[in-house]
Amino acid sequence: MMSDYLFGRVITAMVTPFTADGAVNYAMAERLAHHLVTNGSDGLVVCGTTGESPTLESEEKYELLRVVKQAVAGTGAKIIMGTGSYSTTQAIAQTKKAQQIGVDGCLQVVPYYNKPPQEGLYQHFKAVASSCPDLPIMLYNIPGRTGRNLSPETVARLAQDCPNVVAIKEASGDLDQTAKVRLLTPDNFLIYSGEDFLTLPMMTVGCVGVVSVASHLVGNQLQQMIQAYQQGDTSLAQQIQLRLYPLFKVLFCNTNPIPVKYALQLQGWDVGSVRLPLSPLPPHQQEEVKNVLSQLHLI
Repeated sequence: MMSDYLFGRVITAMVTPFTADGAVNYAMAERLAHHLVTNGSDGLVVCGTTGESPTLESEEKYELLRVVKQAVAGTGAKIIMGTGSYSTTQAIAQTKKAQQIGVDGCLQVVPYYNKPPQEGLYQHFKAVASSCPDLPIMLYNIPGRTGRNLSPETVARLAQDCPNVVAIKEASGDLDQTAKVRLLTPDNFLIYSGEDFLTLPMMTVGCVGVVSVASHLVGNQLQQMIQAYQQGDTSLAQQIQLRLYPLFKVLFCNTNPIPVKYALQLQGWDVGSVRLPLSPLPPHQQEEVKNVLSQLHLI
């Protein structure tokens, strides 16, 4: 049942639309958010990696939260905000501000660049969780971007010691690690895939859903795949997985969110380009994205 999943099954890591001059396009964000939650998404992450959080100013982030929250009001969709930082003090301040505005949870990325030891990671997340004890927290492990892996043992300590650390977005790409997290944490601790392609494989070791990029385009199909697996129809789940495989891959032919923003533009969504230091998708990769979307009848 849906009530078993705090944030739902399919959570879209939403892009941040920009105008032609590079400003945040709040009106387009409002339209896109409503579209996503009526097409397969149980929840949205704003100001995450896909939302280009490193190049958003603080007030842009909070205004984006306000706009998206208003756009999905009454739908039952959950709103999660990326409030993590490599500074514990900054992560706490951002999380408190988001809670004041009103969120259903926050996404806390592993501190990047400064490479804390596991004890430092534990103390960092514990401090953030303690600062907002009533706010559900989803940890975010993505060592390919942060330079540090959050070990299953540290995840288990946090799940045990911090009642509001309730989930993890696991984007290490390591099924062995996912299995260890599942074995070491309570049954009600939620594991989400951080990569679309690995959602179905990760479900075999205890994952409940995905924080998705592809759901901008195929949210309903991802929802169908996950529910099919959960209901025992593994054949249908596999069929959907294999049909969507080319999309999962082409959306990462370049640094996320460059390809998905281009894909949305092909569908008529005026989400704009990306902010520097990201750069637009080169022509040969534009053709790759076009071909896959055409083959899947998405354009």
